[in-house]
Order: sequence, then C-alpha cells, then structure tokens
Amino acid sequence: MDREKWDEQIKWGLTAFAVISAAVGVAFLVFNLNIIRAGLGRILNILTPVIYGAVMAYLMAPVYDLTERKLRERMERYFPGKRFPHSFARFAATFSALLLLLLVSGSLVYIMIPELMKSLTRLSSTLPDSITLYYEKISGLLKSYPEAREALSALYEEAYGYFSGPGSSSGSGGGTLIPNLQMAALYLSKLSSGIWSTLTWVKNILIGLIVMAYLLNLKELLIAQFHKLLFALLPRDAARSVVEELDYINRMFGGFIIGKILDSIIIGILTFFVLSIMRMPYAMLVSVIVGITNVIPFFGPFIGAIPCFVLIFLANPLQGLYFAIAILVIQQLDGNVIGPRILGNSTGLSSFWVLFSILLFGGLFGFVGMIIAVPTWAVILNLIARISNRRLREKGLPLSSEAYREGELPEKRARGDPGKEEKESARGEEKK
Repeated sequence: MDREKWDEQIKWGLTAFAVISAAVGVAFLVFNLNIIRAGLGRILNILTPVIYGAVMAYLMAPVYDLTERKLRERMERYFPGKRFPHSFARFAATFSALLLLLLVSGSLVYIMIPELMKSLTRLSSTLPDSITLYYEKISGLLKSYPEAREALSALYEEAYGYFSGPGSSSGSGGGTLIPNLQMAALYLSKLSSGIWSTLTWVKNILIGLIVMAYLLNLKELLIAQFHKLLFALLPRDAARSVVEELDYINRMFGGFIIGKILDSIIIGILTFFVLSIMRMPYAMLVSVIVGITNVIPFFGPFIGAIPCFVLIFLANPLQGLYFAIAILVIQQLDGNVIGPRILGNSTGLSSFWVLFSILLFGGLFGFVGMIIAVPTWAVILNLIARISNRRLREKGLPLSSEAYREGELPEKRARGDPGKEEKESARGEEKK
C-alpha cells in the first residue's frame, strides 16, 4: 500500500515538475522574445545561401528529374548493367538545370533592365510635372473648401519632394557648404551600402547555385535518411502518416507555386505585348509589376493594376482608361482560361478560404506570406480533415458533412453499439 502511495506521489511530482518547467520555459520565451528573434534572424542570415539553394533546387527539380530519367533510360540501352549511364545522367541533368536557370535569368535581366531603366527615367522626368498639373486642377475645384485645399497642399509638397528628389525644392541655405557636404556624405553612404548589399547578394546567389547542385544530386539520399530517422523515432503508423502528409505538402506546394510562377510569367509577357501594341507608356515597368503581383492569389491583380493605372492616368487619362479595360480583359482571360489550364483545382479551397488565408498569412508574414498562404492553408485543412475523419471512423459516425447539418445530426449511441453501416454489414454476413 505504501508502495502504491509512493508511486502516486512520484507521478504527481513529475507532473508538477513538467508543468512548472513548461511555465518557466514559456515565461523565458515571452520575456526574451527580442533576443530570440535576433538570434533566429542571425541564423537565417548566415543560412541565406542555403535557403536560396534549396528554393532553386525545389523549383528546378522537375527539370532535373525529367532530364536524368530520359537520358538514363536511353544510355542504359547502350551500356546495360553499367554504372556509367546513371552517373553521366546525373551530371548532365545537373548541368541542364543550372544552364536553364542561368539562361532564363540572364535573358530576363538582359531584356528587362534596359527597358526598366528607360521607363524609370521617363517616369522621374515627367511625374513631377504631371503631379503639379493635377494639383493645380484639383486645387482650383476646391476653392470653397480651405481645409481640403490645405490637406491637398501638404500631400502635394510631400509627393513633389519625394519624386523630384532632395535639393529641388526652393529654400534658404540651399547653397551653403555644410548642407551640401551632408548631402554628399548621405549619398556616399547610400552608394557604399548599395554596393555592399549587391556584392553580398551576388555571393549568396553563387553559393546558392552550388548548394542547388548538391541538393539535386543528393535529394534521394537525404529523403531516405529523413524517412529512416522518422521510423526510428516514431511508431510505424505515425511515421507512415508523417510521410504521407509530407508527400501531400510537396504535391500541394510544388503544383501550386510552380504553376503560379509559370502563370504569372505568361501574364507578364502577355501584358507587355498588349501594352506595346497599344503604345502605352511604361510598358515594361507595368508588365513587370503586373507579372510579379499576379503571383499573389485573389488580391494580386488589384495590387498590381491600381498603381499602374495611376501612373498611366497621370501621363495620359485616356490611355489610363484603355489600360484599365485591357488589364480587365487579361485578368478575365487568366482567371477563366490560362489559370485553370495551368493550375486546375490544385488546392481545392473555396473562395472564402482563399481570402481568409491571404489575409491571415499576409498580415503575419507580408508579401511571402501572401504567396504561400493558399497552399499552406490547404495543407492545414487537409491535416484537420484527416484527423477528424479518423476519429469519426473510430466512432462509427458518417464522414459526409451533410449528415451534420442542423436538424440532421447523427443519433447518439452507447459505446460499442454498432452504427448503421456496421448493422447493414452484419445483416449481409448473416444472409450469406
């Protein structure tokens, strides 16, 4: 009896220790959140090349797999039973993936950068005058509303100063030595910071390409080692469930993100051709903005189209109207023809859940969160559905949501009482 009491006391003592330790751990995390965040940020900054390489490897994996499989199958006909076809196919597939990535990136930079520079140069030279012109027109309409004119004047001063650059506004002391030296020091600081950031980015990309090559060749081994670790640490059924869920995550993210990137590239190119035919200003700049923001589901077309409409409208109001009509037609074409053919119903989410997920993840993680919101939420809902369906099967309850509508709830039954499906199955066995 004393032994049982002792065991009970030990159990409660361990439980209390675990609860207190968890509370202390949570308190430590809460009071040291900034330190932890800074530490995680430093780790992520160090691992930036690895992250770049992993992302590039994930995007180029379909190209690598297709090239490696086709080449290996052909070479095995001429070198049966040899290891040479396997090794050469991997080398050729890695080289093909790297070459394709560099060619696509280099071509985009070679084509886009000059046009973007032209558009930005034209924008910087014409936008201040356009802002002044529209300010004078709107200010004339607001003569009877002095408060509105004051607010408009403050907005105009801020916008004009931003787009015309420092030093363009009139003011006393503009020709003194100290302000000019301060301005020169500021420009030099920004220039050196920009050069250093560019060199760091180039270094991360080069290391990322090396990491990509390693990951493409080692991905089967790394996946096998991860599966081995899972089955070593978890029960067999739990490990299988984790592997199945990870396969679903891979299919969901791979299909959606790669498809969305391809869809956005097509929309950007289509927008550029349409705007060039219509002789719109800033055609390349607008096409890049529309293409990049199109990666974001639901809100992306609005985020890209509205500022582009404002830019074109300031240059030419009639062309701004034509642009609005053209972008509306392009987005309808994307939503009804291009998008469904590329993506299909890859996530299976309703429009409400798409909107909900973008608002949630966009608020938490910004632009990247808006891109990954839909597949991430689809994975979360799929996991919830799998868990709930398994529990319903254990209870012998129907899986269809229609059975749980108000007024049609399944009857409560005692533990061990067979459900309708079990009873019908039992009757069938008795007849046999």
